[in-house]
Amino acid sequence: MAQRFLAIACLRNEAAFLLEWLAHHRACGFGEFLVFSNDCQDGTDAMLDRLQDMGLVVHKRNNGPYDTRGIQFTALNRASDLPIVRRADWLLPLDVDEFVNIHTGDRTVQALTAALPQATAITLTWRLFGNGGQVAYEDRPITAQFTRAAPEIMHWPWRSTMFKTLYRNDGTYARLGVHRPRRPDADRLPDARWFDGEGRELDRKFRSTRIFSTYGQANYALAQLNHYPLGAMESYLLKADRGRAVHSDHMLGMDYWVERNWCEAQDLSIQALAPRMQAELAALKSDPELARLHDQAVAWRKARLHELLQREPYRALMGRLMMTPPSRPLPPQAARVLSHHARRAMARHDGARRKP
Repeated sequence: MAQRFLAIACLRNEAAFLLEWLAHHRACGFGEFLVFSNDCQDGTDAMLDRLQDMGLVVHKRNNGPYDTRGIQFTALNRASDLPIVRRADWLLPLDVDEFVNIHTGDRTVQALTAALPQATAITLTWRLFGNGGQVAYEDRPITAQFTRAAPEIMHWPWRSTMFKTLYRNDGTYARLGVHRPRRPDADRLPDARWFDGEGRELDRKFRSTRIFSTYGQANYALAQLNHYPLGAMESYLLKADRGRAVHSDHMLGMDYWVERNWCEAQDLSIQALAPRMQAELAALKSDPELARLHDQAVAWRKARLHELLQREPYRALMGRLMMTPPSRPLPPQAARVLSHHARRAMARHDGARRKP
């Protein structure tokens, strides 16, 4: 019997990108999708209703009230108890700007898990794709528009090596988490085996605490997670307007942009899946209602952008984006200074926690 791979996402005002994301992940082997919508104005919820009617997703509205840790945590807590989650063999929480990119076999998640048959969990490390100087939002696939990315080996910031976790739904973990599964079973945890995107087995810290891969080394030989957190500058304004999925009360600004605008290397590896993705996308858009809802979402984005640019904070942010060049990766020596201080701070924090 074929194993069930389930992707779980939480969306707000992202209907213009939803069909590409769904088409890509269907092409790379995911057969089931659980998607939460959150107080949408662009028709994301209506598009998800239509996809649910077509049998392609399970859609849940997540309009609040929210857990103190934010919108996404609330959705994932709800998801953990749903039948579609309980029956899945493998689980992966994702955002709509994250695209699984497998480098082994036929480039599917089935090929990845076959390459690591003993894995309880596989970390899919971000490869951050920068803005590439693109100002205007365009209704074209994100994976084709943005091809400049961080170097394969990053020394700083640690956020550049954060991961999402594809994990076996075998009872080792009881709850979904944004970056890693939560609430481990104490009896099962010692037998859990974690592997990274290079196929290396990871130490025991990954079983319960780690949310980022070791930086200063390659992490992508078997798989990576293409992360497009910025998009065009106009799209970034809309993302700032929407708010963060995890910390929704924190407005996005230049700090977020600078830590993610990496354009040092070209990475076209995801294009190997493009023919399958395009076939899936064409099939989705052949449905007149989905096509109408997609066009409506594109029009909404353009109208909302016009509104935002009438406001000084957003005009100022747009100007800063246009004036700021791509980020410069830190050389190893400079990064080691920051890492040294980070380790000292962590040790001091851990010591304070252990005091009676």
